[in-house]
Amino acid sequence: MSTPPDRYAVIGNPVAHSRSPAIHAAFARQTGQALVYERVLAPLDGFAETVRAFAGDPAAPARGCNVTVPFKFEAFHLAGRRTPRALLAGAANTLRFDGGADPAGWLADNTDGIGLLRDIEINAGWPLAGRRVLLVGAGGAGAGVLGPLLAARPAALVLANRTAEKAQALVASHTAWADEHGVALSAAPLTTPGEGFDLVINASASSLQGAASPVPAATLGPGALAVDLMYGAAAAPFLAWAQAHGASSRDGLGMLVEQAAEAFELWRGVRPLTAPVLQALRAEVDTKAP
Repeated sequence: MSTPPDRYAVIGNPVAHSRSPAIHAAFARQTGQALVYERVLAPLDGFAETVRAFAGDPAAPARGCNVTVPFKFEAFHLAGRRTPRALLAGAANTLRFDGGADPAGWLADNTDGIGLLRDIEINAGWPLAGRRVLLVGAGGAGAGVLGPLLAARPAALVLANRTAEKAQALVASHTAWADEHGVALSAAPLTTPGEGFDLVINASASSLQGAASPVPAATLGPGALAVDLMYGAAAAPFLAWAQAHGASSRDGLGMLVEQAAEAFELWRGVRPLTAPVLQALRAEVDTKAP
């Protein structure tokens, strides 16, 4: 009897829109890995139970999962072990089920930040060193990308969030890391985050709500780059807003592929090439755009 392929999934709510199954299927074909990758919808009050059931299915045990909104903080606390970048973020988007169904052996990681950094600096050819950066949003997405952004050594990074206390807490947890990398890190309100930034990153939920931008147009400096962590129709209003005010724009599709490659390597021990997968996915998303 042949051994069934290893199982993985993206777990979230909502999750039907996720492109992760197609991305990981492409990675598997490229690297010759035998696996299946699914979507799993978790009830808003049942994330831990859903993950345990997926990991411990006696008919087809799973090896890991990706975690999307709104469960990244829960995923961090569920796993018994965490990588340094997950510890810094206090949130996780990747779980590896070491030890089977027992969460005490699971490893939590956060690949969001390195995925964003690679997309901006490598795919877009836009180095962050010495730039002024505005990061909008202190939720799971913002927490995941803050540490790697600071490690790229921008001159300054301002974190703006609707709830000031959340932004201040995230800044406090990253202050030593920012000091180590020579970055001036501060928190600011959404209404007055500052002006003339080189890079504005929307990691808030505003795109999911159809809003064009959560911050004033004055945040965009000359030649600025505006990045939305969403992609497709959800990112369109923010990208149109940025372009209307003279900025270059980029959605989160490249980040999605890059963070997936990082998770794939954590699970399988081999790193796939991201450029051909991103090219194919971009063509598909652009074709389906309204």
